[in-house]
Amino acid sequence: MSTITISRTRDEVRVKEEEVTMLHLLNGFFIWIGIVSWPLILHRCYHEIWPKSWYEYNAEEGKRPPCLGLVLGILAVSWGQLFVLFYQWARYKGKTWFGPLWRIQPNEIRDYAYIEGVTTHLAQPEGFVLLGLYLSVTWLMRWMPDSYYAFDGGIQWKKVALCLLIQDATQFLAHRLEHCVSKAFYRASHKPHHRFTNPRLFDAFNGSLPDTICMILFPLLFTKFMVHCNVWTYMTFGSLYANWLTLIHSEFHHVWDLSLFSSLKFGTAADHHVHHKLFVKNFGHLFMYWDLAFGTYKNPRSVRVFQPKKNFSSANSSKTVKSE
Repeated sequence: MSTITISRTRDEVRVKEEEVTMLHLLNGFFIWIGIVSWPLILHRCYHEIWPKSWYEYNAEEGKRPPCLGLVLGILAVSWGQLFVLFYQWARYKGKTWFGPLWRIQPNEIRDYAYIEGVTTHLAQPEGFVLLGLYLSVTWLMRWMPDSYYAFDGGIQWKKVALCLLIQDATQFLAHRLEHCVSKAFYRASHKPHHRFTNPRLFDAFNGSLPDTICMILFPLLFTKFMVHCNVWTYMTFGSLYANWLTLIHSEFHHVWDLSLFSSLKFGTAADHHVHHKLFVKNFGHLFMYWDLAFGTYKNPRSVRVFQPKKNFSSANSSKTVKSE
């Protein structure tokens, strides 16, 4: 067993709480495998399940592309969400299967019912509904580069990484613009999402229609023209992106955030809480590289309101919300 310590104060006072075990790390790893398991499995056997007429596409014929790729793509994100929702259910119930329950903001605990959270999360029109509409229109209207309709070639992992980087860099710029173009534009677009100064995982897509268009759909349009990949690569990117975007709104530290993601400067839930709390720091979502380059990064450990109060105890940090 190895013990992970988290610095909670500026003067380097460290609070040793519970042990993070290899089992916690493995369970966390399997959540990420689950998120991409749909394309991981199907890209090897799709030709044995569906006839060629269901997925073969020749752009020169000018016909509407088959819908199989579109349906599988939407299902891939939905399948990944099931793993995220199960993970959040376990954390909500106080299960430590995926590591200790360390709250990012231990002095503020939001009380909510799990079912209410799930319903609110999935029912947001500016969330998965709008994303599904965007994917359907761009696919059926043939607004995607021709390579996106191809089923051969498997998952191109380098292009998955490139898609994630370009999407997040473009989203970073759109995010900063929403904050600084004008007060009126900010109020109409991004401010509704900022009412959550201590977000929970289910707040990820709770914002406004202009916010989703500016900060998610425009970057998606730009990314697809910059990176030409096949359907499995786009599917993997889409599931990773949507589910990672959900996970960074978690009220708890993730076990993978504590050392791996924070060391690589991947976006963590704590990094994103800094933005929700301070508004003018940590504009990136999946990566902190852009904030580091533009001088807007702030380490969560240096945010005073994230530090436990003097009467703090590990019981307060790991206290779970109760169902109504």
